[in-house]
Order: sequence, then structure tokens, then C-alpha cells
Amino acid sequence: EVRDGVAVITMNNPPVNGLGNALRKALMELLQKAEADPAAKAAVIVGSAKAFSGGADIREFGKPREKPDLFEVNDQQDAMRKPLVAAIGGFALGGGLELALACHYRVAAPRTQLGLPEVKLGILPGSGGTQRLPRLVPMALAVEMMTTGNPIPAEKAQQLGLIDEVVA
Repeated sequence: EVRDGVAVITMNNPPVNGLGNALRKALMELLQKAEADPAAKAAVIVGSAKAFSGGADIREFGKPREKPDLFEVNDQQDAMRKPLVAAIGGFALGGGLELALACHYRVAAPRTQLGLPEVKLGILPGSGGTQRLPRLVPMALAVEMMTTGNPIPAEKAQQLGLIDEVVA
């Protein structure tokens, strides 16, 4: 919905807003709609207070992937001419953090956790996290986050440039 000139895109895929096929497709469509809507001067992607997104939907592991893949959603984010904000609550992990990284601006609630835990499953971030994260934070921290999978709190993320603002 568009509120006061801002297209609000709310993810709703309980319990952790897993980025499954249906949610990726909806995100792509809503980003395109926001970009084309003259009433929308900007867009914001929002999750729940508990979870912006926990990344890949593990219920779909081992099943054929449907288009769009997350990197295609990220490409649409990159193509946005309007400001795109990630409003992060709870946590943004894996693909959820990659979704936020592809936004122009990131705000997070206090005590939010951000990370790329894929390495703990024996895989690497697959949608630009290895490229986007080092552009925002010191290389040593980016490598640490990618190789340990340990999340960092929003307050530290703000100090390091990953989060633009921590807001209650």
C-alpha cells in the first residue's frame, strides 16, 4: 500500500519470513509496482517485529527453484530509481540480510541481529552478500561475518556502516 507517498511492502511468511518462491515473486511484483506508481516517491520493505527475514525457506530445500531467484529480486532492487529502504526488526539473516543489503538505506530496531549464517550449513551467501557486505563494513568484519556465520547487533552494525540508523 502507498502511505504518504511511500510504497510499504510488508513481508508476511511466518514464522521467519522465509524467502520462498511465493514471497520472492510477490517482492518482485511489488517492487515493480512501486517503481511504476507515480504516487509512490519511495518504497520500504518491512518484515515483522520478530523477523525481517530469516533467509531461504528451508521447507523448499531440495525442491526445484522457481523464478525469480533472490538475485533477480536484488537486480530489481538495484534498478529502482526511487529510494528503497529496509526496515529491519528482529533479525535479518542470510538471504534476509542480502535483501536488506540491496536496499539504498537500512534502518533497524534496537536488538536486531544481522548475519550471514549460511557457512554453518556448508554454503556461501548466494545473492550478493559476499560483494555488498564488504562495500559497507571493514573488510575484516565482512570476512569474519561470512566465515563464522555469527550475527552482529544493530548497534554495532550502525557503528560500522551496515545499518544507517537504529530506531525504536
